[in-house]
Amino acid sequence: MTKNFLGFLVLCVSTPLFASVKYFIDINDPAHHTAQVKMIIPAGMESIDVLLPTWRTGNYKLINQANGIRNFKATSKVGKNLNWQRKNKSHWVIENPTEKAITVSYQLYANELAFRSRHIDSTHAYLDATAVFMYVPQLMLSEHQINLEVDDNWRSFSGLKETGKHQFVAKNYHQLSSSPIETGINKLSEFSVDGRDYQIVIWGEGNYSLEKITKDLKALVKQGSTIWSNYPFEKYVFIIHATSGARGATEHLNSTVIQRERNTFAPRKEYLKFLRTASHEFVHTWNVKAYRPESLVPYDYQKENYSQLLWVAEGSTSYLQDHLLLTGKIQKPKEYFKELAERIDRLQQGPGFKMQSVADSSFEKWIAQGGDFATNHSSNIYSHGFMVSWLLDAKILEDSNLKYSYKDVHNALYEKRKEHSTSYDNFFAAPFNQQDILSIAKQLTGNDYQAWWQKNVLTPFSIDFKVLLDKAGLKFKTDKKKEINVWTGFKSKNEKGFLALTSVEKGSPAWQSGLTTKDLLVAIDGMRVTHENFKMMMEKYAPTREIEVSFFRNDQLMKTQLKLGKRPKKPLEIGLVDNPTDAQKKYFKAWLGIDYPKPDKELLQN
Repeated sequence: MTKNFLGFLVLCVSTPLFASVKYFIDINDPAHHTAQVKMIIPAGMESIDVLLPTWRTGNYKLINQANGIRNFKATSKVGKNLNWQRKNKSHWVIENPTEKAITVSYQLYANELAFRSRHIDSTHAYLDATAVFMYVPQLMLSEHQINLEVDDNWRSFSGLKETGKHQFVAKNYHQLSSSPIETGINKLSEFSVDGRDYQIVIWGEGNYSLEKITKDLKALVKQGSTIWSNYPFEKYVFIIHATSGARGATEHLNSTVIQRERNTFAPRKEYLKFLRTASHEFVHTWNVKAYRPESLVPYDYQKENYSQLLWVAEGSTSYLQDHLLLTGKIQKPKEYFKELAERIDRLQQGPGFKMQSVADSSFEKWIAQGGDFATNHSSNIYSHGFMVSWLLDAKILEDSNLKYSYKDVHNALYEKRKEHSTSYDNFFAAPFNQQDILSIAKQLTGNDYQAWWQKNVLTPFSIDFKVLLDKAGLKFKTDKKKEINVWTGFKSKNEKGFLALTSVEKGSPAWQSGLTTKDLLVAIDGMRVTHENFKMMMEKYAPTREIEVSFFRNDQLMKTQLKLGKRPKKPLEIGLVDNPTDAQKKYFKAWLGIDYPKPDKELLQN
């Protein structure tokens, strides 16, 4: 039993049984993104610590969530102002000499849609508890009640138990912290599958079909049983924001919020991105919410929760998401092959995975930089975690003669939850560590995985994609015409008419010439270049041609010679081998859970 879990049990036993914590949130000025929050803290404490989390679950980065708090006030039961002191950005201490119930009140500014933390406007409010509701450490395991005061024509939804119109209750703060509330003007679709209830709540207009989304998500939620022994919820809510200027998604205990640009639910290529996101967040219901790395159990809301296993939390979720879409017949095999080829292409074009292990990138996720430093010097828990998951899956399949797979590892991690079941298991995630995964893999196959782990998880890894694909009767399709593009190795954007470099790939022609991010290109071979005409200018050059590049760096005009390179014009493609063996077909079925595809011209074409 882990040290963290032992401490958690001590907390459960030693915590007094206080009355409920109650919140009243009055969304009184939605057009200006503000609300008034009242928090009623029950009697029993002389000095009360009140805190707001410094990060929200699902986003492994500290953020300034207390920056929207104003007019903090603490009053006694009879309305007398109480003395308080702010200890740091997210921590207030209140003096309560009578030890009676008190009321904490504050104004909340909520205009952070893209963070998926809190957003209020004239049409809705999205409330992630970690960015809205303060907590008292001694009361975290007490019941928390939420009462919303909103417009009469608004509707409110959450994965929490509904106790009345615009009223919800959480069994404890941990459940509340992972059960966001969506209230406002919205569209609703409801359905049930195998005795569990589902809601799809969409805020915003867009080119989506609620009927089609319902049909596909209904097929998706049935697929949990292809990996896990049962479901950790009785009700699940898909919250969808069809909006502008915000993209992304966040998993929660029995719900998710998905944000997409309002007109990116079609065509099919874009709709598949939405489905993959929905599947990703649904997988998280098990992987992260039902079991997660032990250093995140329970969550510490005031500081970083470091772990070398975030690649399992995110990369493995990315890996499994498409498996559910395949077994549910929501995407076609050739659509998956295209997605897989694009993932391989992106990995091979980013040198970072050769520089940093996926374990180290997991640990550094809390402080990770973006830009070309991430591309050139850092691993990535999503894309690289996906590939390590694939490698581990392939090894388990081979070592067990196709009897077991990486999915069985995840079901075993989920089953560990039963070993740690408590009266608070409505929010509790089973903790796991590196040794748990190694032990499960050994139990399944009889083989030791220590050396494999050292080589592929604790060390920057290498991967032979041709070997992995061949096991399943797949291959890279060749470009018979061998069409190529001129390649510089940089990415750019338009900045006041200049071609501004946003990233430079390590080892590329631009890298070798000394160009770097924030350089402003102004001319090529003495002719003016802009973001708009760059592609056309490159078309007249042959690969390996050397060109003179003029650019501004820190407002100084400079020049360099750049020898152009080349890359295939067509993206990487995956297809079927010409004559698959029975062994390859069996492997394919054990790997993806579906029969080997029937050959067609598109999949067989070289």
